Amino acid sequence: MDELQKAAKVAFASEFTFYLKAHFFHWNVEGPNFTQLHELFGKIYGEVYDSIDDFAEKLRALGAYAPGSNSRFNILSYIDDEQQVLSADQMIVELLEDSDNMVQVLKRVYDIAESAGEHGFSNFLAERMDAHRKHSWMLRATAK
Repeated sequence: MDELQKAAKVAFASEFTFYLKAHFFHWNVEGPNFTQLHELFGKIYGEVYDSIDDFAEKLRALGAYAPGSNSRFNILSYIDDEQQVLSADQMIVELLEDSDNMVQVLKRVYDIAESAGEHGFSNFLAERMDAHRKHSWMLRATAK
């Protein structure tokens, strides 16, 4: 269970960092496709944000404490934060890479959860993977 708790904290911190980056891009996107990208980034951050509380509660149900500080998120996350305002095209590419990375992070935790018999949690993780695959599809299509 300890392995699952640790891996779940990493996934949670990564998911929160992904949410924050998508929201940052939503606020700061510029250019001829502003409206489309502002809405796309808004959809993405909104969907991820809606999963955060449930994710934290699932961590608590596993007996772990949910991380909740920027410094802890930075230590645990596999998603790098972004401090610069990028061009719209760079935002798309970076968020796409991060979304694809999130699928891999969540898959690692999914496998551990399945091995531990935590099928309810693994179902949640499967849904998160599906959500990120959809985000990646939208970003990939937009980047073309």
